[in-house]
Amino acid sequence: MEQWDIYDGERKKTGRFAVRGNPLGVNEFHLVSDVWTVKDDGRILITQRHPKKVYGMLWECTGGSVLKDETSRAGAVREVREETGLQCREDELIPIHTIRLQDRFVDTYLLQKKVQLSELVLQKEEVVRARLVTFDELMDLWEIGQIVPRKRFGMYYETIQNFVRKLEEG
Repeated sequence: MEQWDIYDGERKKTGRFAVRGNPLGVNEFHLVSDVWTVKDDGRILITQRHPKKVYGMLWECTGGSVLKDETSRAGAVREVREETGLQCREDELIPIHTIRLQDRFVDTYLLQKKVQLSELVLQKEEVVRARLVTFDELMDLWEIGQIVPRKRFGMYYETIQNFVRKLEEG
């Protein structure tokens, strides 16, 4: 039973919590952390969502809901570990975007990490495949509707592009 802290519209904890699957009330929010992992050569790790999930079989970054008593960064580290088997630290996360949506605050991070697809341990309930793509390949997938989050990605893809360019330039 996954539990989340409930936040108000100003992103302050209310002292209450919610259980995944139960709708939040008006002006109640929870936290979500997303992580775009970029390999030293500039390729980006994307994973394919399990077919039984919302947006099943689409490609995405690593991420998910932050659990009760976790910070956004701690939730991001946990999600990276759970979904891919990669280990990272909170101080390796580079914040690039935050947004308040209807029922959640979403924090998006970049993570520069050595990634070997053969060493990933994918969470079977969440992820069916992983691949490394160039920024141009990522944009091609987004333009044909194969990348989620669809709208939010458009708000920060240039930040990812600039990060990748710096890595490629060495």
